[in-house]
Order: sequence, then C-alpha cells, then structure tokens
Amino acid sequence: AIKIVSKTKGVDVDIENIPVDDKTTFDLLAKGHTMGVFQLSGDGMTKYLVELRPTRVEDIMAMVALYRPGPIEFIPEYIKRKHNPKLIDYPHELLVDILEKSLGLLIYQDDVMLTAIKLAGYSWLEADLFRKAMGKKIPELMLEQEKKFMDGCVANGISKELVKDLWGRIKPFAMYAFNKSHSASYGMVAYQTAYMKANYPAEYMASLMTAESADLEKVAAAVHECGRMGIK
Repeated sequence: AIKIVSKTKGVDVDIENIPVDDKTTFDLLAKGHTMGVFQLSGDGMTKYLVELRPTRVEDIMAMVALYRPGPIEFIPEYIKRKHNPKLIDYPHELLVDILEKSLGLLIYQDDVMLTAIKLAGYSWLEADLFRKAMGKKIPELMLEQEKKFMDGCVANGISKELVKDLWGRIKPFAMYAFNKSHSASYGMVAYQTAYMKANYPAEYMASLMTAESADLEKVAAAVHECGRMGIK
C-alpha cells in the first residue's frame, strides 16, 4: 500500500512515524469499518470497537489483549470505564502507576507479575515462575500460586477480603493472557493498517486484494467493502 501511494500520489508514508492520534483512523474503527484491518476485523471484535470508540493506541492494544478466552469477560468493564472515568478504580493504591493506562484493570501478564511483586513480595524470578504457571494452565501450579500469593499479600498487611478480590481478578488470566510487548506490537500493526485504510482507502484495498488473491472469499468480501466505500 505504501509503495502504491508513493507511485500514484508521490507521498512517502513513513509507517513507523505516522501520528498516533489520527482522528480519521479512530473514526474508521468507531464506525466498525474494520474489514481488512489486522487483528480487528472479526464480527465480535468489531462490535466491541463500535461500543468502545477508541481514541488512543492503548485502547487498541488493550482490545487485542482482552479479546481472548478468559480476559474477554473484562471488555464490557473496560468500555464502561472508557466512557465514564469516574468508574475507574484500582485494586490497591500501589497499583495505580501499573494500571493507569489500562483504566485500573489487569489486562496483561505484566500487570499480574507486577501485582505479585508489589503486593505479595515476589522476587522477579518468582513472578516469572508465576507467569509460567498461568501460561501452562496447570491447576496444581495455580493452586500453589494462589496460596503463595495470598500468604504474601497478608504478610504485607493486605486484608484477606482485598486479597480474595485480587485473586478473582487474576484467575481469568490462568486461561490466556498476552504480555504487554506482544499486545503493543499487534496493536501498532493494527493501527498502521487502519491508518492506511482510513487515509489511502483505494490503495489499501488494492493491496489487500493483491495480498489475499489466493482466497476468493476474502477477495469477494474486499470487493463488497470497496462498494460500501464508494471505490469503483
């Protein structure tokens, strides 16, 4: 798409340095015009994006991470907090810096690891073992970690009620969670593809059809999308 834009419009798009606050791009996502956009084109994801109306790349990163088995249950809460900042709360004051960008929610593996370090007194090595236990989805390992986490928090003077609530937030991550760098990489590529589609629609759709030329269903869907976009 960048090559076509350069050739036909004489514009050299530096994709690694595009503005990350492009209104046209966020409008495209808020309207649900996500066909052909990396990671964001499924029906379920599109529905949530329309409800969310993202305004920053961090919103896209969060959606990429949350739209997985387990964390998906937090998407409606993320959307509510996005539209009403008064609903943003933090499980503990020590977690404000860690969870500020994710509106007070535990979204990434890193959030869980840092929570264990800050509140339960884990070392970095222990936190990494905790991450592995989550990733392997082994119930015995998670039970071990539950006890270790709770004991560590209580030893640091955190009430049992709060610790139970925290563990309730952490538990869905035993199913599946992205780390932050993975979500950031996916989120940026998703944003870059949305940016090209929003700002150079014909060039982007032509490139999409070239890339997907072996898949007739995707080409047909792209042709239909071009019709909606008014591209002949």
